[in-house]
Amino acid sequence: MSTLQIRDLHVSVGDKEILKGVDLTVSAGETHAIMGPNGSGKSTLAYAIAGHPKYTITSGSVTLDGEDLLDMSVDERARAGLFLAMQYPVEVPGVSVSNFLRSAVTAVQGEAPKLRQFAKDLKTGMDNLAIDSAFATRNVNEGFSGGEKKRHEILQLELLKPKVAVLDETDSGLDVDALRVVSEGVNRFRASGDTGVLLITHYTRILRYVKPDFVHVFAAGRIVEEGGPELAERLENEGYEAYTKVSS
Repeated sequence: MSTLQIRDLHVSVGDKEILKGVDLTVSAGETHAIMGPNGSGKSTLAYAIAGHPKYTITSGSVTLDGEDLLDMSVDERARAGLFLAMQYPVEVPGVSVSNFLRSAVTAVQGEAPKLRQFAKDLKTGMDNLAIDSAFATRNVNEGFSGGEKKRHEILQLELLKPKVAVLDETDSGLDVDALRVVSEGVNRFRASGDTGVLLITHYTRILRYVKPDFVHVFAAGRIVEEGGPELAERLENEGYEAYTKVSS
């Protein structure tokens, strides 16, 4: 059973410490929601785990199935089974969606998928996400709407089949219909029970569709409260005001 373990993680940007000792375990079959006010360190956790060079890990450990992710390059982390859906996906001019996705699958699996099978999997994934077939020929994220960018992220998730998916504000900028489609994609991914999901969000609306097993509240670079789905409901009613007073 796949397990992502984060222990006493401290992360800085420049000379400013953002994460101040985070402990978290995400096992296969579990969905963890990280919530909290803006600037609390939620996205920093996602990017630090994925290996973004902007974030310096000063102490602590991150392992996936016992392997030290912090000793791996970004691509090695992906091959080990870690996936990050970014809050603001970047444009890749000159690279079509289909070529990008086939290259990604090849890089993660270590060999190119059979063209016919890949085309079949791509079509199934696009149909599931209500994506028009012409989407495959467009350049990655170039001129995409917010909803198209997020559907593309979930399409990657479905094709790459990682062990653990870190989803950074996947609900950001989505209308009601797009939110439902994207959430259904996340639910399909986690339905096998062999994967773990770390869902980072500022709002509770996506949690109406993707039900978390555990909810963790971030404030000032730490997890300050933990609970089940009922904690998300409380945050919906009370907001984050009580946590903005947490000392940094």
